[in-house]
Amino acid sequence: MSHDDLLNQVEQAATDGEITPSAAENIQAWLTQPRYAQYAPEVATHIEAAKWQELDDAFWTIIPFGTGGRRGRMYPIGSNAINDRTIGESAQGLADYVKAHAEGELSCAIAYDTRHRSEHFARLCAEVMVATGFKVYFLQGHRSTPELSFTVRYKNCSCGIMVTASHNPPSDNAVKAYWSTGGQLLPPHDQGVIDRVMKVENIARASFDTAVAERKIVRCQEEVDLAFVEAVAKLATPGPRDLHVIYSPLHGVGATAICPVLEKTGFTQVELFGPQAEPDGDFPNVPGHVSNPENPEVFEALIEEAQQKGADLVMASDPDCDRIGCAAPLTSASGAKWETLTGNQIGALLTDYVLETRQQQGGLTSDQYVVLTLVTTQLICRIADSYGVRTYGDLLVGFKWIAGVMDEKGPDQFLFGTEESHGYLTGQHVRDKDGAAAALLLCELAAKLKADGQTLHEKLDSLSWQHGVHLERTVSVQMPGSEGMSRMKQLMQQFRDSPPNELAGIRVRQSRDYLSQTVSQADGTSQPLEGPRGDIVILDLAETGNYIAIRPSGTEPKIKLYMFTYEPPEQLANLDLAKEKLAARLDQIEADMRTFAGV
Repeated sequence: MSHDDLLNQVEQAATDGEITPSAAENIQAWLTQPRYAQYAPEVATHIEAAKWQELDDAFWTIIPFGTGGRRGRMYPIGSNAINDRTIGESAQGLADYVKAHAEGELSCAIAYDTRHRSEHFARLCAEVMVATGFKVYFLQGHRSTPELSFTVRYKNCSCGIMVTASHNPPSDNAVKAYWSTGGQLLPPHDQGVIDRVMKVENIARASFDTAVAERKIVRCQEEVDLAFVEAVAKLATPGPRDLHVIYSPLHGVGATAICPVLEKTGFTQVELFGPQAEPDGDFPNVPGHVSNPENPEVFEALIEEAQQKGADLVMASDPDCDRIGCAAPLTSASGAKWETLTGNQIGALLTDYVLETRQQQGGLTSDQYVVLTLVTTQLICRIADSYGVRTYGDLLVGFKWIAGVMDEKGPDQFLFGTEESHGYLTGQHVRDKDGAAAALLLCELAAKLKADGQTLHEKLDSLSWQHGVHLERTVSVQMPGSEGMSRMKQLMQQFRDSPPNELAGIRVRQSRDYLSQTVSQADGTSQPLEGPRGDIVILDLAETGNYIAIRPSGTEPKIKLYMFTYEPPEQLANLDLAKEKLAARLDQIEADMRTFAGV
């Protein structure tokens, strides 16, 4: 087809409803604008083959460079896909912004995970950074996200790039952008980088091999590996080490971080789970091929192995090893049933362990603090209160906000940070969640409890007796594509304009809208809301400690519902009955929310 014929075909497809108007506009840009010239032949081939669905998926929007980076499905062409153009734009925009704002020698740390094309994208980013005047510290071979954060700090870099899509499906990839703190981008830099990315015309590239020869790209993985493991190992606390652990990296990078840390800190009975040990971007031996430690199904094979071998604990990290999950027996009795723990439960256990340990080592002060997000269990706040330390919990979702509080309030007083999606941090070595540090804490706690004849679940029960029963549930509702994005916006507006009057038979007392920063009471009155500004709505029920948060995911096409229930300790008579009551309440809240939302 001629150039004009191609454009006419695109216009006709939009008229016929085979592609959206926005897709037609973006396709036309990729056919006509010089910056997309190398991709135009592939776009033309798609048009000639009438691959309208593929074209609509790839072009209906411009994949956003969010406040953490850019994430999505890989496809060789398209403004709404991860490919050389969108990754190159991301690196170029970051480079341009940092160059305009940083002082001294420009440098960037780069690492990548086990996903398909991760190394390719990492090398592309390195070429862009070098061509823009940066020295690159490159971690050759797959490494963890926390090690990338560590590298930024260890090498005093101006910025960092991690190529990973975390726990997304095998089809996806992404870049996460880091500031000189080792944390992901915070205001005003996040919007500043986004603006630069959206304005990129030309992408500068140097030769990777030439840059290596000229020492403009420095492969430093051996040096940084040793320093990173040493930094995490310094967080260890003396105590029991008699613990048989089965650990799975879920085909990701975790064995490069967690295994050496546990070995260095005295945990010698750690078995790597063979079927999921091999680095593989297809995640072949994981249920649904999605390596997400939030999913209990991920642990079924691990638990079976643990029961056969008489292990005490199983752990699994996500593909880039910044998050970790675990399962443990309900009791220490032989043949006891095993269950996974939620991210909130692990966060509460580790908070208590860190505070108890620090107290025993010389006491805690009221200046020290714990950090969590708006959708993390309030059990952590109650634990922190009992130890007399501060809590900062009025934060939007995303560990970068926790890292920001560390630098704002002072890292020397920081004790622990956690979010419900299995992210945890202690220490000052990084400014992101760290699966290796969390694994160390989990093993220390489990070994200590084992020596006392207790399991993680039994310890959690003791915390419930002390602070009340907290049961939470997170539900994700997938809404892909252009229609899904529109539906997400409608649904969030529905919760803002006319929220349900009651859920699970309990009156909705008020609604907190963090976007308009307004608190609306059931009687129609409202007042200003103190707190961060973001796209999240929280419905507070009439019973204290029971509430629901609703927000669109910042990394995937879905709405997330966070449900929180609570029974105060003074009302507890039977722990099992209280758990059953709250579990039934969660079931009803979820059913009512789905009915209200029509999902």
